[in-house]
Amino acid sequence: MSTGPELAGRLALVTGAGRGIGAAVVGALAEQGAHVVATDVDADAVRATAAAAPERVTARALDVTDAAAVDRLVAETEDTLGPLDIAVNVAGILRGAPVVDLDDADWAAVFAVNTHGVMHVSRAVARRMTARGRGSIVTVASNAAGVPRSGMAAYAASKAAAVMFTKCLGLEVAGRGVRCNTVSPGSTLTDMQRAMWADSPEGAERGRRAVIEGDLATYRTGIPLGRVAEPSDVADAVAFLVSDRARHITLHDLYVDGGATLVA
Repeated sequence: MSTGPELAGRLALVTGAGRGIGAAVVGALAEQGAHVVATDVDADAVRATAAAAPERVTARALDVTDAAAVDRLVAETEDTLGPLDIAVNVAGILRGAPVVDLDDADWAAVFAVNTHGVMHVSRAVARRMTARGRGSIVTVASNAAGVPRSGMAAYAASKAAAVMFTKCLGLEVAGRGVRCNTVSPGSTLTDMQRAMWADSPEGAERGRRAVIEGDLATYRTGIPLGRVAEPSDVADAVAFLVSDRARHITLHDLYVDGGATLVA
């Protein structure tokens, strides 16, 4: 039985790695011995992520909505660093509004990142992974993909599409040794979550309590475990799914939400 880091010698690509869950995923994979190509549309932010472990993390600017740029980065990564074993889709944005007030541009922007970006990255790496007969792809979605959320139609729909896309891809590539899973967080202490709380006149603490306690007016349950997730909670789930301990798990959607959706 090996006593070394369980991802030693593996190469991973992580999108949305400039902050929050993406940065935590980079840290978790690097800690387990992987070399991580950390990408984000914000070049400065992703360089800061890489600075925490420069010997194990390579920073690259990437706009996941640009399919040609994704293809180039994947090709360059494999040409210079070797074959990718792991890909994790974390890049995502939120534009919240009731549907009757939702702007077409906001709808398109959310799908461009949260759904099209997942397809661009997953397709590029799956083409190469299937040729080698191995690999693991994880998409970080949201529990909003499975439960209606007031004012979040674009985000929830884009994440639901990303979940089903990842499962369909997983079905297609399973016979060629590639596993595809999703992790669906609930409320997590990220900049995105804090921005939602900033709209509350009572501030972040009131927003945090409201999430934990639930809100009958918006038909939202609370969090049974009584806490808001840290990015590391989600990153640990991702690290498990890409490891050999999860070698017989594919097409799975793992909720990391403290029970908030009551396994809906």
